[in-house]
Amino acid sequence: MKAYDSLSVSTVLPPELAPLRTLAKNLRWSWRSSAERLFAGIDEQLWRACGRNPIVMLRSLPASRVAELAADPEFVARLGHEAEDLSAYLDSDRWFHKHTRGTADEATSVAYFSMEFGITESLPVYSGGLGVLAGDHLKSASDLGAPIIGVGLLYTYGYFSQTLSREGWQQEAYAEHPPKDLAVDPVLDASGAQSRVSLAFPDGRTLEIALWEAQVGTVPLLLLDTNLPENPEDLRAITDRLYGGDAEHRIRQELVLGVGGVRAVQAYAELNGRRQPTVFHLNEGHAGFSGVERIGQLMAGGETFETALAAVRSSTVFTTHTPVPAGIDRFDAHLVQRYLGSSGGLTLVPDVPLARIMELGAEDDPGRFNMAHLGLRLAQYANGVAKLHGVVSRGMFAKLYPGVAAEEVPIGSITNGVHIPSWTRPSMLRVIEAMNGGRELATSGTWNHPEAVGAEELWRIRGELRAELVRRARESVRASWQARGAQDAELGWIRDVLDPERLTIGFARRVSTYKRLTLMLQDRDRLARILNNPDRPVQFVIAGKAHPADMGGKQLLQELVNFADEAGVRDRIVFLPDYNVTIAKHLVAGSDVWLNNPVRPQEASGTSGMKAVMNGCLTFSISDGWWDEMADDAVGWTIPDTSGVDERTRDALEAGALYDILEHEIAPLFYARDERGLPVEWVEKVRRSVSVVGPKVAAERMVRDYVTDLYLPAGRSARVASDLVATRSFATWLGDVRAAWPGVRVESVVAENREPKAGESVRLSARVELGGLSTDDVLVEAVVGAPGAEGELQDTRIVEMRPAHEGGSTFVVDVPIDEPGLLGYTVRVQPRHAFLQASAELGLVRLPV
Repeated sequence: MKAYDSLSVSTVLPPELAPLRTLAKNLRWSWRSSAERLFAGIDEQLWRACGRNPIVMLRSLPASRVAELAADPEFVARLGHEAEDLSAYLDSDRWFHKHTRGTADEATSVAYFSMEFGITESLPVYSGGLGVLAGDHLKSASDLGAPIIGVGLLYTYGYFSQTLSREGWQQEAYAEHPPKDLAVDPVLDASGAQSRVSLAFPDGRTLEIALWEAQVGTVPLLLLDTNLPENPEDLRAITDRLYGGDAEHRIRQELVLGVGGVRAVQAYAELNGRRQPTVFHLNEGHAGFSGVERIGQLMAGGETFETALAAVRSSTVFTTHTPVPAGIDRFDAHLVQRYLGSSGGLTLVPDVPLARIMELGAEDDPGRFNMAHLGLRLAQYANGVAKLHGVVSRGMFAKLYPGVAAEEVPIGSITNGVHIPSWTRPSMLRVIEAMNGGRELATSGTWNHPEAVGAEELWRIRGELRAELVRRARESVRASWQARGAQDAELGWIRDVLDPERLTIGFARRVSTYKRLTLMLQDRDRLARILNNPDRPVQFVIAGKAHPADMGGKQLLQELVNFADEAGVRDRIVFLPDYNVTIAKHLVAGSDVWLNNPVRPQEASGTSGMKAVMNGCLTFSISDGWWDEMADDAVGWTIPDTSGVDERTRDALEAGALYDILEHEIAPLFYARDERGLPVEWVEKVRRSVSVVGPKVAAERMVRDYVTDLYLPAGRSARVASDLVATRSFATWLGDVRAAWPGVRVESVVAENREPKAGESVRLSARVELGGLSTDDVLVEAVVGAPGAEGELQDTRIVEMRPAHEGGSTFVVDVPIDEPGLLGYTVRVQPRHAFLQASAELGLVRLPV
């Protein structure tokens, strides 16, 4: 019969259990295993059913279970211990404060903008690597006490859940995630109402944005929400889902993140008595419009565009994760003009000349607006996310700095990392702590006690992690086949899927063409022979999602799934659908080898392999991303890459190398056992990988690098630029230099000794026409090196030249010569000013004609 009516029944926690809500609302529980076990132990089945979301689970607890917990002294004691630990953690004096105490750097405060944040799967505002990296950034910042405020979007539906059809085709489903189910609280204004900011949109419409806060340890994460009743339906949908919709939907999201994010973080700081951010970090170009908003605020106070741009650049950090131009957000120029220009009497960012904004995002195609170019032109500090990616980025964006050699383009690199407590299983975390000698992991740059854990113990732990992966994989495969329409009667084979004693290869990535999910399928017969080798069998566990609009990625996924469905190999190669944080944690821990085979150099960093390292999984990778700078035969295997051939040949050659190494090096080493059944050389390789590579790929190291190399220098630049008198003077100087630059010429270059000997010096002299500038306005340098076949200088040295006479136009330098041979030289002139971090920033260079 039908219900006459319904009532909403809520759970009431007694005072003894009240700290559960405090623990649930601070996402630190997600990287503290004892706190997570506390929640899971309340009701393991309910915990899983709620998606490991303590907010939902606590609301779903029956009164009888609440009473049992309140009457359980052991549980109450554990709860009290966790609550005390959280309180002590929040109040502790951490690395950043110790590092900066008593200096002007202590006042640095960072606003960190990202389109996604992967903290935990119970806060579904992420899709993959970029978001997980941003989440690890905030977690490590919390552990280090770095003064960061995260700024992102609160997505109603988040990213999609993945299932497979009977034919192995990816299917997407979106579930609504109302704020009441999430560890977020409204940011309240002075009147107690939820704080809001607004944006002026075309056609006279106003967009209202609500502010929510998630607490990530000590770091607040602000999340912006447009799903409000007073917004028109199409504007409510701006924050509906991550990376969905068309170009107009995307630019709206990026305007909310950038312009709305600046207004939100400023309002939040004022409401909570926090320092206003002094440094603005843009994690990719999605938040590029934040700089436009900041320029507008300064211009509203009476500053010129040039002064405002100089001030904003001084305090902006831009991180690019994009190794290929196709990965950059580019919008139709007319679309950008429509949203940033005046329409219906409203202007999104008043006072900023639209033409100047368009110049900041300009590229070769005059009809496109480039968000990466916008980010770089608005930031005085820029970086890639691995050393090789820094090289790639300098080449990719060299056109923004005309006349400058690619290696001098002002884009550095800070190699990504992964948050140790989040991604290391408890048993391996104890190993790492022992290798570190019990010191604080967040501040340790080396782990100097690799022998602290015995080989047998290390191998035992690895076996347990592999067995746990096999158990969970079997559960996942069964659930996946049931979702694909299979009957239980036809799934008996699943109990034999995988083997906890077999060499296990893990592979999990976003499924895109360059990551080459199906490279392993180039020679299916050979792969099958490797999988089914009677003496040295191999098994693969694979996971990953294709973007909903990426048909090519979906086809690759279907190809892999169909191969894994074949009766001859289906117990040796499995695909785990709906790749998420929980699956990732078990996959990186339970695999023996982590496979990574992108097209070099198209992977920016590749943090999944870093997570594997932390758990004693060895690396098997193309020399790309982070592995390019850390590749070592003592800790892993490198797949040789090819060049100068077509794609088909390249893939065939590299797949052949993959099979060879797997069959003839990796598998024999894994199965070579001593009288104890111990693979001694394998375990020693694991030990070296963990102890040597581990601290280098830690997000804690990464954030320390960001603080020392970028945040503190940007904070210092911001303090200098806050003297608007000096910044106005700099802006005037910039205008004078640009106006005078056409008149700057290197008129002659002379080597005074035409036959120098090794061990002597050669004096170079250059006459420079300064076009009305002073010698203090320019940097004149001699560039020397060996001339190549095309006359290009190689292995160059750059030496500053000084005026031969005060105020004169002749510059000289004595260049010491060590080696005999041909010496090439030239002279270049660039602007010089204390406000410039690198002379190449302005893209103004003069060489001899």
